[in-house]
Parts: sequence; structure tokens; C-alpha cells
Amino acid sequence: MPNLSDNEKRDIIKYLESNKPLPEKYRFLLFDDAKEVELLWNGKTDEVENVVLPFQTIENIDEPRSEEKITAQTSLFDTSGRQIKGWSNKLIWGDNKLILSSLKNGPFRKQIEAEGGLKLIYIDPPFDVGADFSMNIEIGEDSFTKKPSVIEEIAFRDTWGKGVDSFISMIYERLKLMHGLLADNGSIYVHCDHRVNSYMRLIMDEIFGKDSYRNEIVWSYQGSWVEPKNYFPRRHNLILFYKKNNNDFFNRQYEDNSEDQVNFKRWEKYLVDNKIFGKNYPKDDIRFKTYFDKFVKDNKREPKDDDVIFEIKGAVVGSSWYIKKVDPKSPENIDYPTQKSEALLRRIIEASSSENDLIADFFCGSGTTLAVAEKLGRKWIGTDLGRFSIHTTRKRMIGVQRELKKAGKDFRAFEILNIGKYEREKFLGVNENLREEEKRLQREQKEKQFIQLILSAYKAEPVDSFNTFVGKKRDRLVAVGQIDTPVTNDFLEKIIKECKEKGITKADVLGFDYEMGLDFETAKKFGIDIQFKVIPREVFDKKAVEKGQVKFYDVAYIEVKPIIRGRGNNKEVAIELADFSVFYNQDNTGEVEEKLQSGGNKIVIENGQVIKISKDKNTDIIEREVLTKKWTDWIDYWSVDFNFESKQEIVRVINEKTGEEKEEWTGSYIFENEWQSFRTKKDRTLELISAFKDAPKGKMKIAVKVIDIFGNDTTKVIELKI
Repeated sequence: MPNLSDNEKRDIIKYLESNKPLPEKYRFLLFDDAKEVELLWNGKTDEVENVVLPFQTIENIDEPRSEEKITAQTSLFDTSGRQIKGWSNKLIWGDNKLILSSLKNGPFRKQIEAEGGLKLIYIDPPFDVGADFSMNIEIGEDSFTKKPSVIEEIAFRDTWGKGVDSFISMIYERLKLMHGLLADNGSIYVHCDHRVNSYMRLIMDEIFGKDSYRNEIVWSYQGSWVEPKNYFPRRHNLILFYKKNNNDFFNRQYEDNSEDQVNFKRWEKYLVDNKIFGKNYPKDDIRFKTYFDKFVKDNKREPKDDDVIFEIKGAVVGSSWYIKKVDPKSPENIDYPTQKSEALLRRIIEASSSENDLIADFFCGSGTTLAVAEKLGRKWIGTDLGRFSIHTTRKRMIGVQRELKKAGKDFRAFEILNIGKYEREKFLGVNENLREEEKRLQREQKEKQFIQLILSAYKAEPVDSFNTFVGKKRDRLVAVGQIDTPVTNDFLEKIIKECKEKGITKADVLGFDYEMGLDFETAKKFGIDIQFKVIPREVFDKKAVEKGQVKFYDVAYIEVKPIIRGRGNNKEVAIELADFSVFYNQDNTGEVEEKLQSGGNKIVIENGQVIKISKDKNTDIIEREVLTKKWTDWIDYWSVDFNFESKQEIVRVINEKTGEEKEEWTGSYIFENEWQSFRTKKDRTLELISAFKDAPKGKMKIAVKVIDIFGNDTTKVIELKI
């Protein structure tokens, strides 16, 4: 017990009885081992997320397309598809706190350790409190601003809602999880700027330890030419570099433009390709002895004729880096707001990892870290909360695959994962310690809460006396799919049956996912108007529901046509994309027209059309121009799986009671991406007919995935008889 005076003891009791915080001096008096310097904030806790959710595999991308024909393996050595066997890189959509916890504590951890562990983490978290995460999206000759999704707005609100306190809480927990996931000989680089640098340094010291600190790297670049009046122009960011467990691994970096002219002149006559070998080192030059002695010490022997004793590599890179930002005219530029240059990431990856090492970026944005890692022969894991970020990265990584394949270099397959389905299952989780009857009642209660939540977000009223319908919105009845499974053909048949029996002609079906191959047109044959809508993930955010921010959108419509050619047993099939429709709304056009200034214009989205609204400068007459003149204007990307249902989706799960790990089939299949066409900043064209593939006799199930300009995907499955 600390040696406190009677007055100090009385004061402490008074503070506690009046529910007031203790003055700082008592904290150090009461706790002798308290840290001399500690970062405190509102809501600080040592508790860290430990949930383990299975990862759902959405798509495998194993082949960066075939230009003319997709051929089957015809030789002993398969030259199609994945060039490097084994590990598939991971692109994961979702909250990185849940992803990190599942990677750290779940069965995936064994896979990571089997690859040598996670050797390098680079993150560029959202440290800019005033950041605007809107995106400019091109439509024909024009472009419009895509607002952040509600889930991104929620994440931003949670990050900055209480100012720096909430940012620190967010990043602290994630960094603790990263520390636990990083290999013992791993390194981490954290990107920040003047807004949060001082806090971040203290957080990193606390989690990784002061002795693990290596550098505060100053990344300087040419900033805006507009000069502020009362301070120096801000033209740098900061990158904090820490190591785990004081490991010594590091690859020294050198500037490309050599400044080591002194040594060059000193030993110019001995140099061969900027190297001095054992057979021609200057034995009589006392200044060279340092390098000779170092070779002997490192190799425990004297040099042989062909040993390199000294190499002029240029100036050693220090902790101040001048690397240009991404040039708007560079092929590297993909117009992503927070995009960093590949040169910056190349230096970090080369310094703190080796070929075949596993690296990660848990705020991957446009995928720069992953693109550079792939080019340098590293394995990677990338995660992001934004659906558009994941889609941008998918296209970029396919582009890298194509580039490497064209150059005859190796590349790895990658898979797109998420934990969304399992986040929803967690909502229905029950106390496993209860008796079976109590668990059943608890689950029923949670299912009722789920229905109430969805109806509230959809602004519908609950109804009884129906088998499949649970709500009503104006003159339409509402059915809600299950929380943890897609809307199936079986569920749709039950809805149609009840509509026919009770004379119902209008209904809405709400679902998180829809079974691939679902026949959306069936109800029309019976004169029933059924609208299919997607439940967004943000329904689980109470504030978003209360503010009416949750937007349900209609399932997109896809029409495809198979093209079959050839005779007998030598037939081939290709897919033509024939039609695509979406039904989005982003703005209230009436409000836009009222607020629009004379001579101004704004692009809005109304009923699945992108419309440019302009107000004439002289007459104030409003003009509306539809920019989505063709259905193809909505498509950013599409791909084909010619043998759908060839690969079951298997997840690894851990039994909470026994701790045993097992594999389970989810009942779903993985989309195997065999061919794809997409728009890039450089090339806005889109092919509408796929390459051909050999079609064996019998039935074929072909899946077609379309991703729209917002990054939302829709899949259609067709069955052919060859």
C-alpha cells in the first residue's frame, strides 16, 4: 500500500463518494509502477476485439483473361491460370477490426504462419478529419461525384465523431490487433501527418515499445503552388517505422542518382561495373582496409578473386525522402483521392521484406501497396471497408497480372473475401450455455428484432396473418429474406403461391443476398408485380436508421446471350452481354434545382439515370440532360465463369465448446473468374462479347458477373444444353 497521509486518504474517499475523477497526482501516488508518460483519452480501454468470423470467398481471379480463346490444359505443364502455386493473395471487404480479429484468432492464422508469418504491415489510415471521400466517376464525356456510401459515412463518423478521442480509440485497437498478428521479425509503417503524428507516436510507443522505434520518415513532395499567408506551405507527410521484438532485418536502400563520387574517383582504376573484386582490390590503399576487414568479419575468411569487396550503390537513403506524388498524367494515376505513389511503397517494401514474404495493408484504398507487392514477388493481404475501393483494387490487380503475364513473369492468383454474411449471423447469436428450449426462444426473439429492424429502416408497417409477408409499405406487401442465407427460388415460389391464393398483385422482397440463378421474371407470368431490393449493411447502425439514411436499392437486371459455334463434339461458347439496368437515386432533384445558382450545373442520379441539371445564366430556365444515353454507360466491369458450381465454398470454423477446427460447405459456390473486360482511366471501351471456350457435350452452367460504376455487383446464372 502506498504511504499516504491521512489527509490524502480522506481526499481520495471524498472524490470517490462524489463520483469525481481523481486528480493526476493521486494516480502516481496510488500506483508506483505507473508510466511516467502515458497517452490517455476518453474511453481508453485495454479490451481488444476477439471475435472470430469465417471468411466468405466471393470470387477467385486466377487468369488475367485470354484475348481470343480460353483453352483447356493440353500439355503436361499447364500454362493457363495461376503461375505460382500455393498461396492465393487475399482482398477482403469489411470492417478491418473484425477482419484483424478473425485473422489473428481464427484458423486463418495457421495459413499465415505456414507462409512464414506476416513480415510487413503498411497502413495509411484516414488521418484527415476534413477529408472528402467522394469519388469522381466518368460517364461518357462527363463525370459526376459519387457520394460516400452510408457505411463509409458511418465509419467516418465513428472515427471522427468525438474528434481526436474517437480517432485514437479506433486506431489504438486496430494497432494492438496488428501487433498480435505481425511476425516476431516483422516491421510496421504507419502513415500520418501533422494532425495526428504526436498522438500516433505515443500510441506506437505504448503498443510496440519505445525500443522498437526506428524512424520518423519525412516524405516530402511538391505541394500546392498557392502559398499560405501566415505559415510555411505544408509539403510533407510522416511515416512512423517500428519493428517487433527488436529484429535486425533490414535491406539498406540507396538513391538511384549516385552521390558517392569520392569513392568512385578514389578507386576508379580498380572498378569493374562499379564493383571491386578480390582479384583487383587496391591492397596498397589504406583507406580501403575498412571494406576488406568487413568482408573478412562477415564471411570469416579472406576474399577470393571473384568475391565482391566493395560496390558503389549510390547515396544511402536517410529518413528524409523526396518522392513525387502521383502525376495526374502518369499511367499509374487512377484518380483515387488518397492514392500514394508506387515509388513510395516500393522503397518501404524493398527495405523491410524479401521476395515471397507476406505483407499486408489494412486500409488498402486504391491498392498501391498490393500492386507494388505483386510486382516485387511478395504475397499480400489487403482489406478495406469501401466496396468501391475493393472494386478499384480488383481492376488494378488484374491489370498487374496482365502486365506480368505479358512480360513472361510469374504472378499469383487472388481471391476476394468478405465477412458480411457472418457479421449478420453474429446478430442472431444466442447464449450457448442455455438449455435447448431457452436457446430456441432467444433465437426467435432475435429473429423478431431483426424483422422489426428491417421494416423500420424500410419505413414499412408490420403485418400479421400472412405466411411469407411481414410488413406493408403503402399498397405493397413486404417479405424479408433470412439474415444468414440468400433469397432462394424456394422462398420466391412460396411468395408467389401466397400471392395467387390471396389475390396479392404488388409485393417487395428484401434480401441481403440473392441466390445465383434466381428467376426474377417468374412472378410476371402470373401478373404479379414483385420488386426485389437489396438490404444494405448499414441497417445495423441505429443512428443511420433513425436519420433515414439507409437506402434500399433494386436488384439490377442483366440480360445475356450465349453464342455457340462449331459442329459435333467441337463446339465452343462465348457470352454476349445484351442489357443491364439499375434503379439508383442519389439526390433530391427538386432541392438541387432550387439551390442551383444561375449559370451553374450539377449531376444527379434519379431512377437509374445520371442527369445533368443546368440553370441558364440569363433566363434561369432549368435544363435536364440524360447522360446515361446507353445501358452500357452503367457498366464498369463484367466477367464470366464458364463452369459455375465447379468449386464449392468451404469455410474453416472453430467449435466454441471444444476448440476443434473443421471445414464446412456453406451451400454456395465460388465464382471462378475466367474472362473479364473493364474500363480504365486510360481506356474507356468495354467489350460486350467474351472470348470463346470449349463446350463439352451435356449441360453447362455459366455465371456472368456485372459490376456497375458504383462498385455494386450483380450475378446471373444461365444453363445451356450443348
